[in-house]
Amino acid sequence: MSAVITAVFVIACLVLIVSILMHSGRSAGLSGAIGGGAEQLFGKQKGRQYDTLFDRVTKIGAVLFIVLAIALTALQR
Repeated sequence: MSAVITAVFVIACLVLIVSILMHSGRSAGLSGAIGGGAEQLFGKQKGRQYDTLFDRVTKIGAVLFIVLAIALTALQR
């Protein structure tokens, strides 16, 4: 059981890292480098959709990270 939770925890960590890096910031970040051409081609709305998607993925990843960290701590006792 602990091995399964640890594997899911590692996947959640990687998803969280990638989703945070893909957020656009003041300098547009990695999502601006990847989606920048799409924004110019399809307009600003496409970039906002990506930001909304990354916001949701980040929130879900953060909640999953916290829940799994607590579960792993409880299993060690």
